[in-house]
Amino acid sequence: MSQEPAKTAATAFAGGPVLHPLFDALARELHARPYGVAAAPARVVHLALTGGDSAAERTSLTRLCAMQNAPMPPPGASHVQIECDGLRLTWERHAEFATYTFVLPWRGTALFEPVSALALPHAWIAALPGQTIAAVQLALIAGEPPTPEAIAELFEGRNIVGGFAAGGLAQLWTDFRSDRENFVRMIVHGGAMSSPRQAGRLVQRLLEIETYTMMALLALPLAREINPAVTETERNLARIAEATTGVEALEEEQALLKRLLSLAAELATLGARTPYRFGAARAYYALVQKRIEELRERRIEGRQTVGEFMERRLSPAMRTCETMERRLEALSERVARASDMLRTRIDVTLAAQNRDLLLSMNRRARLQLRLQQTVEFLSIAAITYYGAGLVGHVAHGAAALGYAVNEPLVVAASVPVISGLLLVGLWAFHKWLGRD
Repeated sequence: MSQEPAKTAATAFAGGPVLHPLFDALARELHARPYGVAAAPARVVHLALTGGDSAAERTSLTRLCAMQNAPMPPPGASHVQIECDGLRLTWERHAEFATYTFVLPWRGTALFEPVSALALPHAWIAALPGQTIAAVQLALIAGEPPTPEAIAELFEGRNIVGGFAAGGLAQLWTDFRSDRENFVRMIVHGGAMSSPRQAGRLVQRLLEIETYTMMALLALPLAREINPAVTETERNLARIAEATTGVEALEEEQALLKRLLSLAAELATLGARTPYRFGAARAYYALVQKRIEELRERRIEGRQTVGEFMERRLSPAMRTCETMERRLEALSERVARASDMLRTRIDVTLAAQNRDLLLSMNRRARLQLRLQQTVEFLSIAAITYYGAGLVGHVAHGAAALGYAVNEPLVVAASVPVISGLLLVGLWAFHKWLGRD
């Protein structure tokens, strides 16, 4: 009897084939991180935090939604948008960090205001899990762009980076330096951008450039920290390689191999700390370059573009990390080759010692064989002597019984007979021993 299935699988349409179990999840993934919408004028406050826990972050979001009477975020989400009282918060969970982007309505006349004075849930922000790795305050403005004098005053006369973006539709200014509140200031003039979505894409790219830049730079302190150890290891390896050419004794070679194994252990300890961080730095740097490309910048004479600034400031740091990574890889290969060569030398030395030992054992075996053969011949002489003596006693007894026996002749005749029999017996015994 057939039984009905407990649950009917989902189909693409009525009577259609069964859907893949991951169909919905994969389809949603394409739209998991939509670009924000930012209509000028608006203020944007962006925070990137590392070291947090996604579960704790979702708990904080749930608490904020309860405070603001906003819909609760779906469980397991990695991208959440909350809107309440004119404030919009976008939370995104990445592999190593989480970002919190607040879009606030424009209030006041100043392009930048102290973040502590903005209408933000400051107590809630202070309790967020993790440590701040990037912080940005961005002013998205419309109307007349600020004058060069006003921009210079806003950035306190520091080196200002910027130019036309979005193919010339917008302008942007920043100095990529932290202000007194540790926020990087950015100004985006919407200009001729056609929609808030286009402005939102530009804003998000700028925020991601700052965030990914800081995440990429996390590898630089590590590269600087391990540089002395790598340099010292290179020197020790050079010393060992130089000493290898002059050693001959097995004990010295084994001591050098022990030093090489110690170097290999130190490199393994360094290597355990670096691959992930350096690999992540490469990935973040590639994202920074991609976001800069998407800005579609146009240069303003006398001012660096964002791409030029990053090429002069970020690229050297990334090349330092890449150089350190290559040094570690090359050093590990050199240590491995030196260890293999030294092991080969030790094996050759041990083989030579084993050969000499076998030759010595062979010589001793030949001497023992000759001694054994000498003892055997002496034994034959002794046995022949005692055998002839027995024959003499037999002949003497026969003469006493009245037989005509020439005792000396009988004894003399028995000597070759007894010796011959002993030699033939010894030969047969040796043949029997060596039959295998």
